[in-house]
Amino acid sequence: MRQTQNFFATAPLGLELLLADELQALGMCEVKAARSGVYFEGGLVHAYRVCLWSRLANRVLLKLAEFPAATPEALYDGVSALDWSAHLDDGATLAVDFVSQRSQISHTQYGAQKVKDAIVDQFRARTGSRPSVDMHHPDLRINVYLERDQAVLSLDLAGDSLHKRGYRLDGVSAPLKENLAAALLLRSGWPEINAAGGDFVDPMCGSGTLLVEAAWMAADVAPGLLRESFGFMGWKQHDRGGWYALLDEALARREQGLARLDASIYGCDIDRSAISAAQANVDRAGLTDKVEVAQRSVVDVRPRKASGLLLVNPPYGERLGDDDTLVPLYTGLGETLRERFQGWKAGVFTGNADMAFKLGIRSHKKYALYNGALECKLFNFEVDAARFFEPRADESGLSEETRELNRLLRRARALAQKPEQGAGAEMFANRVRKNLKNLGRWARQQGISCYRLYDADLPEYAVAVDLYRSEQENKTWLNVQEYEAPASVDAGKAESRLIEVLAVLPPVVEIPPEQMFLKVRRKQKGASQYEKQGEVGHFHQITEGGCRFWVNFQDYLDTGLFLDHRSTRLMIQQRANEKRFLNLFAYTGTASVHAGVGGALTTTTVDMSRTYLDWARRNMALNGLNGYAHEFIQADCLSWLAAESAKPVCQFDLIFLDPPTFSNSARMSASFDVQRDHVTLLKQAMQLLAPQGELVFSTNFRRFKLDAAALGDAEISDISARTIPRDFERNARIHYCWIIRRK
Repeated sequence: MRQTQNFFATAPLGLELLLADELQALGMCEVKAARSGVYFEGGLVHAYRVCLWSRLANRVLLKLAEFPAATPEALYDGVSALDWSAHLDDGATLAVDFVSQRSQISHTQYGAQKVKDAIVDQFRARTGSRPSVDMHHPDLRINVYLERDQAVLSLDLAGDSLHKRGYRLDGVSAPLKENLAAALLLRSGWPEINAAGGDFVDPMCGSGTLLVEAAWMAADVAPGLLRESFGFMGWKQHDRGGWYALLDEALARREQGLARLDASIYGCDIDRSAISAAQANVDRAGLTDKVEVAQRSVVDVRPRKASGLLLVNPPYGERLGDDDTLVPLYTGLGETLRERFQGWKAGVFTGNADMAFKLGIRSHKKYALYNGALECKLFNFEVDAARFFEPRADESGLSEETRELNRLLRRARALAQKPEQGAGAEMFANRVRKNLKNLGRWARQQGISCYRLYDADLPEYAVAVDLYRSEQENKTWLNVQEYEAPASVDAGKAESRLIEVLAVLPPVVEIPPEQMFLKVRRKQKGASQYEKQGEVGHFHQITEGGCRFWVNFQDYLDTGLFLDHRSTRLMIQQRANEKRFLNLFAYTGTASVHAGVGGALTTTTVDMSRTYLDWARRNMALNGLNGYAHEFIQADCLSWLAAESAKPVCQFDLIFLDPPTFSNSARMSASFDVQRDHVTLLKQAMQLLAPQGELVFSTNFRRFKLDAAALGDAEISDISARTIPRDFERNARIHYCWIIRRK
């Protein structure tokens, strides 16, 4: 074996940089963070140290070989090239984990079968006997990662995921994984707070994961010390002497660390069963005398020192409750912090950012992390009176412009209480009733839950009104967008007409006024249409064509779903079966969802915005579209496309390209103008098409002219008329759309 070898430590999404810092602190060399993990180099004992001491990693992979594997035969030959008798005996057991991205071998079970066949056939040819398969407790776990037909073959030195420490047997609803709990502690500054003599408290401790991880971190306890087995223990090249030396060191450090631990680490929960599980886990972790748990409400928690860290993972509605119960819970937590924990640090990890504003304390840092597939945020607070504010139910985190729009909404709601309306308002109301009757019938027949109800049908009332219906919440919302009035129109008269619109709509549609939202459509520059308007963070679930999406009415100019592209998305769903799909300028990934639901083999979603790419991940997860078949790339699409199109491999069978009209974002390598640059953009995208592939190109630039002559090697079909939904027929130039194929 070489003295220095290449390893890859995997980690949950969002923990890569933290893991890189941890590995450097553990003495690893050539540490480099990547997506979902960190590369490092070192000897075998270095890798053992990571398995024993990493609080963040999931697995540690030892790279054995790398080779091209564009065909099953090439994969088989590449695996067969290794001498497997150096790694396991013919009577041993093995398991194969196979992951494929953007490769011709896309069926992971088939790929794993070919790898297994290559190994067992080698043994059978040499000895007449062969290893057997044991997916749960194998002597050797083998990992193959196939990307763009290039295979990386590794041994999994961890075996089971390293987050399984061995102390947690009983859990409660929605438990935190141990390595995520450790990440929350690190992001909240617990090591520094502990070093300064501070305490730790979790007032909603559940099964006690944060308590155990905090105590082990403070006492220098190796997180893998209780595990019964690791993946390297059944490997023929296992260095037992090196491993036992690490264990002796860890045992000595645990004894010394627990002896000097003087921080008070305690937790409580109102649920008796949670406290029972937490106490059992604390006992198994060897912390019976070091960690205290008690059945108690959050409002009864008291600090024992003047400083410390309060870290909590409260319910946030995805799995455990709803707003009616969450508001008093978060409000009570905020009151407890403000009244009793001044001078402390606090961390609140939640998937409901709206609830964080109920605490009444301004956070000084926020971190995006994932609890499984669910995007959450860790809010860090300094509990200081200077950062307190009185929580407001309706406008927490909103921009000044949105507050002004809400002022208009409040005026309109007051006017809506009066039964008499002017002639103009009545004319507008009659038009909305007519549209609601006709379009509503059509929408129900087509299974459409969100549609444009009104689009400046009457010149005097220049607004667009979109109706959103959620079957999950049994609610209807209206998203009203005022088209910016020309300078020749009196501002006071324009405002009066807008207030009339807002007053009329709720009773006509039969919804509470609070379920109506207002935006002003202005000419957008660059990516300003995607800029945040507020930070309420309240999302609603809607359906479209068998897909589910999260929409947001308050934080952004757009809701996350472009309704005029509904027909285009449904067409993509119908064409996506068994296809490799690419979504460029993907926004919230709605086209990727349709492709995935339509049976796409793989989806690749590219956007420059981390916010919208995270939104796309949430949309995909909402539809059960998880795993390595669905890739998300944060990149400037122009630079990414230029780099990818220079490569010789055709990668995609179906591409959706819906670029902005113009962009000059500082994060882009150059400005973009769809009229000026579309030929280059389309040619590069076509380089990524498989021979029979299709490129769906769309633009909302109303004066756009496609330069078909410059695309002479392409077969172009104008499908604009077919992709304008019925609710946008009044505005036939809302977008243009083409299907482009190679000749």
